[in-house]
Amino acid sequence: MALYERILITGAAGRLGSELRKGLAPLANTIRLAGRTPFSDLAEHEEQVVFDLSDMKATIAATEACDAIVHFGGAALECSWQTILNSNIRGSYHIYEGARKHGARRVIYASSVHAIGYYKLEDHISVEAPVRPDSLYGVSKNFVESLSRLYWDKFGIESACLRIFSSFPKPADRRMLWSYLSFNDCVRLTTAALTAPRISHTVTFGLSNNTVKVVDNSGANHLGYLPQDCSEPWKAEIEASTEIPDPNRSSVKYLGGWFCELDHPDDKESE
Repeated sequence: MALYERILITGAAGRLGSELRKGLAPLANTIRLAGRTPFSDLAEHEEQVVFDLSDMKATIAATEACDAIVHFGGAALECSWQTILNSNIRGSYHIYEGARKHGARRVIYASSVHAIGYYKLEDHISVEAPVRPDSLYGVSKNFVESLSRLYWDKFGIESACLRIFSSFPKPADRRMLWSYLSFNDCVRLTTAALTAPRISHTVTFGLSNNTVKVVDNSGANHLGYLPQDCSEPWKAEIEASTEIPDPNRSSVKYLGGWFCELDHPDDKESE
């Protein structure tokens, strides 16, 4: 018997959403896929809703009859303020309003390392560390983490905010030797957040079991997440093909990586 009747996945056509679409199938009788364009390959247990997160009415309607929401939609990188505002900030508010109005009891939110990107690797922060965003994108993640805290304290909607570091098929550079989150571990983390008996409001770091540890995730142990992958199989290949980077570069010393070296995104549009 499935744990949930219906789970809504926003960003279901994205890199991680596509993995969750498959990996979360055992947890619900119906998986509702949300995207801005139609899905052409629905499975028997899937249904779809097509809308833009900036559309409040459509977003709230998409949450109806869903008892859990996996919110991975929105702008995925640093971009213009208006895009961040409409997609990540307004869009996430619409999701939480939908959860409140339609009775979803749990939201799993794709937060990001960029919410705490200006900490140094050696700071070894915990999930309780004050936020230090490295970008407007990071600020939007801070906003939703705070929003989700409000909706737990005031309305009783549980949330797990997954601060995902680098989730790709395999590590692409030296930074990802410590920041890597495999697709399978991403599914495991999301599954743990959906199946833990109680999560209240939880912030957790999304990492595989990499050899180099840069954060303390013990404050989220109650989720029961046990990563099974690591970056080690690619270590020799990456170290042989890339030079040791300058340790004084912002992209090397801070958790946020190259986001810490970006200019304000709206400057380009005003030139």
